Amino acid sequence: MSELHTKTLSQMLQDLDNKVYSSVELTQHYLDRIERLDPSINSYITVLRDAALSRAASMDTARSKGSHSPLAGIPIAHKDIICTEGVRTSAGSRMLDNFIAPYNATLVEQLNKAGVVTLGKTNMDEFAMGSSNENSYYGPVHNPWQRDRVPGGSSGGSAASMAARLCAGATGTDTGGSIRQPAAFCGITGLKPTYGRVSRWGVIAYASSLDQAGPMAQTAEDTAHLLQAMAGFDPRDSTSINQPVPNYLAQINAPVAGLRIGLCQEYFDAGLDDNIRAAVMTAAKTLESMGAILSEVSLPNTQQAIPAYYVIAPAECSSNLSRYDGVRFGYRCANPESIEDLYKRSRSEGFGREVKSRIMVGTFALSAGYYEAYYRKAQQIRRLISADFTRAFEQVDYILGPTTPSTAFKLGEKLDDQVAMYLQDIYTISVNLAGLPAISLPAGQSQGLPIGLQLIGRHLDEGGLLKVAHNFQQASDWHLRRPDDNQ
Repeated sequence: MSELHTKTLSQMLQDLDNKVYSSVELTQHYLDRIERLDPSINSYITVLRDAALSRAASMDTARSKGSHSPLAGIPIAHKDIICTEGVRTSAGSRMLDNFIAPYNATLVEQLNKAGVVTLGKTNMDEFAMGSSNENSYYGPVHNPWQRDRVPGGSSGGSAASMAARLCAGATGTDTGGSIRQPAAFCGITGLKPTYGRVSRWGVIAYASSLDQAGPMAQTAEDTAHLLQAMAGFDPRDSTSINQPVPNYLAQINAPVAGLRIGLCQEYFDAGLDDNIRAAVMTAAKTLESMGAILSEVSLPNTQQAIPAYYVIAPAECSSNLSRYDGVRFGYRCANPESIEDLYKRSRSEGFGREVKSRIMVGTFALSAGYYEAYYRKAQQIRRLISADFTRAFEQVDYILGPTTPSTAFKLGEKLDDQVAMYLQDIYTISVNLAGLPAISLPAGQSQGLPIGLQLIGRHLDEGGLLKVAHNFQQASDWHLRRPDDNQ
């Protein structure tokens, strides 16, 4: 039983079906690993030991009766920005340290219906604002590959727990790369679905026109299992897409021969690490050997993505976070002298530095006299970026490139250089601005740290992305490698 965590989610499902072990045994194995290994990683904020074992027992009972859900008994973790009924949902912030969610997010409902066991809630950058997971009220998450490195952000807790095999799968949210960038840094597979494919109801908002929840797992096949349960129309979410959800697993083994894959020339600029460039090109050649057709495409407005994003996202965050006032729920300062003092001190004490910085930037961008110069201009750039993708997808089926310009950097290395931190998302942000799906998967290593490959698809073509990723993973073993955890 000591090797259970080395199996993929898909293998676990087969083993549970074949009664090789029970969900209780599997869940207990992960809980023991969390207790032993997570103190040096800090990937979990809350661990639900008793609830997880109780749920696992009920899934074993369901399996013994012969009628069970597709993911019955699989232990997963949720990013702590996703509401889970009766459990603290902190968004990594002091502001919500005492908030117990009174309901489940839609995606939690969907996964619960599918039979998952929730191990706990994972650490994250406060309110999903960050690229390193150093902005959490609960302290930074450490990369399991090298403990002095960041895991990426904002879904760094989910990525690190997955990489250290402290869960079989995890949920994350992606506003500008927050699933894909930590997936790349931690050597796992992470999918950012089309905007609206997975309901945002019950996911604490950062930037409402950009936020998208998605799955993180060891392999593309595992990711497909999770997405199958998560995706679907939700009438409670006004941005939810009312389109049927295809069977992602049914098409995952289809060949890639004849598919046109474009290499985005702007993604291979001077800022890209040479080892990452080489790994991505090797991956492209692997797909070409399977019959894919490679060509170059251009996304000329790529360089404008970061300035546009860092106007739009803070503007939306300043609006979304205005509800945290110390009155209705969340952190409240002690002994306020007046209602104005209550507002000021609750917000200044409850929010961290990065959140306060983005609120101020966003409020400025929306203020009278500056709205036209900043917010409207950023939205115009957003439309140009979307048009770039539309033109590119007239020539190719998928766009391939690196997920990040470098491998995981050291903790504290970029904390005082916001521009350098923001540039970590240079290859991922455009996808959110255009609302497209994209996946990051392991494609190499550099000095013992994982390298991520990004594939971008057309709207609602998650199935195609998973197919290409799965084909690549059948021809490589980067996704099977894991940190040395002295097991």
